[in-house]
Amino acid sequence: MTQRPPPTAAVQYLLRIADSSLIHGQRLSQWCGHAPVLEEDIALTNIALDHIGQARALLTLAGQIEGAGRDEDALAFLRSEREYFNLTMLELPNADFARTMLRGFLWSELLGALWPGLGASSNSQLAAIAAKCAKETRYHQRHCADWVRRLGDGTQESHRRIGTALAELWPYTAEWFEDDVVDAQACAAGLGPAWSTLEAGWLKSVTPVLADARLTPPPGSAFRSSGKFGRHSEHMGFLLAEMQAVPREFPGAVW
Repeated sequence: MTQRPPPTAAVQYLLRIADSSLIHGQRLSQWCGHAPVLEEDIALTNIALDHIGQARALLTLAGQIEGAGRDEDALAFLRSEREYFNLTMLELPNADFARTMLRGFLWSELLGALWPGLGASSNSQLAAIAAKCAKETRYHQRHCADWVRRLGDGTQESHRRIGTALAELWPYTAEWFEDDVVDAQACAAGLGPAWSTLEAGWLKSVTPVLADARLTPPPGSAFRSSGKFGRHSEHMGFLLAEMQAVPREFPGAVW
């Protein structure tokens, strides 16, 4: 596949959000038929659909701003691995239920901090998307936070599992708040906030829930993942192979 030139800062800023929602939705969809109880099976599937719907709206807008004739399907399914800008944490395998719920909690709290800033965007279409998505995200925040509390303050085994998940996932959050030229230009243009400005609010929301779950965030480390810069883990290629199989096998097909 021919590698395209890097997208503009505005497009890449949108793709970081859209791709993260898309990949998170894809991972959550893998729980369909496998969740611990029927109600949670339905809940996770609905949350996955919410994230994919958010991705669709943002990918459509990114395609319009890019002006290269690519629609939401082309952006979702016909890019190479290095052309995706999702957060690394969201592409990691689901592992167990505790890790899935903790990851959903951490991500939904970031979106809860991000959507209000995007609601004041200089791009009216993005502001409208953010207003709609904020309502969905509030449900995701409550749902995931409830499970974090239940697992953390539940049995010895559930506490062990979510503690292990926190130790594994927390280092990946450092990537979220590292600014670069994309953040600087998007912020200067009024498109949206630099992600570094979200960290304090995110921590303020996350910390009390972890305390209720009898969990303490690990200390900071030098580790930095780099998915939002287009450099992914070894898991991303396998995920894309599954996600892109049908559109690559049947190019141009429509429902």
